[in-house]
Amino acid sequence: MLTFHGEWWNADPEAVITQALQTGGGPHVSDAYTINGLPRPLYNCSAKDTFKLKVKPGKTYLLRLINVSLNDELFFSIANHTLTVVEVDAIYVKPFETDTILIAPGQTTNVLLKTKSYYPNDTFFMIGLGTSPCQNNQTCQGPNGTMFATSMNNVSFTLSTTALLQANYFGQSNGVYSSNFPISPLHPFNYTGTPPNNTMVSNGTKLMVLPFNTSVELVMQDTDILGAESHPLHLHGFNFFVVGQGFGNFDPNKDPANFDLVDPIERNIVGVPSGGWVAIRFLADNPGVWFMHCHLEVHTSWGLKMAWIVLDGKLPHQRLLPPPADLPKC
Repeated sequence: MLTFHGEWWNADPEAVITQALQTGGGPHVSDAYTINGLPRPLYNCSAKDTFKLKVKPGKTYLLRLINVSLNDELFFSIANHTLTVVEVDAIYVKPFETDTILIAPGQTTNVLLKTKSYYPNDTFFMIGLGTSPCQNNQTCQGPNGTMFATSMNNVSFTLSTTALLQANYFGQSNGVYSSNFPISPLHPFNYTGTPPNNTMVSNGTKLMVLPFNTSVELVMQDTDILGAESHPLHLHGFNFFVVGQGFGNFDPNKDPANFDLVDPIERNIVGVPSGGWVAIRFLADNPGVWFMHCHLEVHTSWGLKMAWIVLDGKLPHQRLLPPPADLPKC
C-alpha cells in the first residue's frame, strides 16, 4: 500500500514561499496534514474525508511511506501496533522494529505492518454442577434433598418444544427462547476455591446472538461447586482452535500472553480440565442456530448446554437456506 504524507494549503504554496523570501521571515505553515490527500480526523474539513485503510486481523501488510510535504518532518505510527522497517529510500535495510517512524521531506520508508488478531466477543463461561429444587413435593436424592443440575454461567438450559432453528428463521422467537445469554458470570467468585453456599442454578432457554463473521474468543472455566469435573464441550456447526488451557482460575491479565496463536490444534470437542480452564477461538461464518453442550450425556440431560445464533451475512451464500418443502413438522 502506497501512502503519501503531505499537507493541505488554503493558500498558494508558491505565494507563501515568495512572501517568506520577500519579508525575510519564516514561511507560514500548512493548514492540515494529509495521508493520500485526505486530512486527519482533527480538522473541521475531515468529517467525511479522513483517510482509512481497511485491513484484516492477523495479516501482514507492506506500507510504502513517502513524505511529500514542503518543510515538515513527520512522525508516523499506528496505535497499539509495531512497525518493521525493511527499506529506506529504495535501499534494503536489516529489518528492525519500532513504534514510530520519523520521515523527512523527500524520504521514503517501507514498513511491514502485522495487524493484531481482534476478538470483539471475548466471553467467559463458568461451567459446573449445581442444584435445582425438588419438584412437586417429591423426594429427591440430590444434595440436601435437591436435584442435580448443570449450567453455563448459572443458566441450566431448558429445551423448547419448538425447534429453535425454525423459530429463528421465521422470526417467531417470542415465547420460544430469549437472546440474553450472559457473556460472563453474573456473580464471579473463586471458581476453584471454596464454593458459594448457594448452589441453585437458574433455568431458561437463553441463546447468544453473533453477527455474521464475528471472531469469538471463549474461555470456559470449570468450578468446584459440588466438586470439580472434566467437561468435554462440543460445538455444533464449527471447528475451533484451542489456544490455551490451564489449571486453577483463568487470569485474564497473564494467561492470554501464553496463548498459542501460531499453531493451535483445531477440533470441535475440547475437554475443560477438572479444576481448570480452556480457551478457544472460532469464526462465526455459518448462519443458523448451533448448540454447544457437554458430551457427557448425564451433564447434557441436567442442562449443561446453550446455543449460538449466527446471523445472516450480506451476500446470498452467507444466508441461512429456507427449510425444504418436505420438512416434517415437529
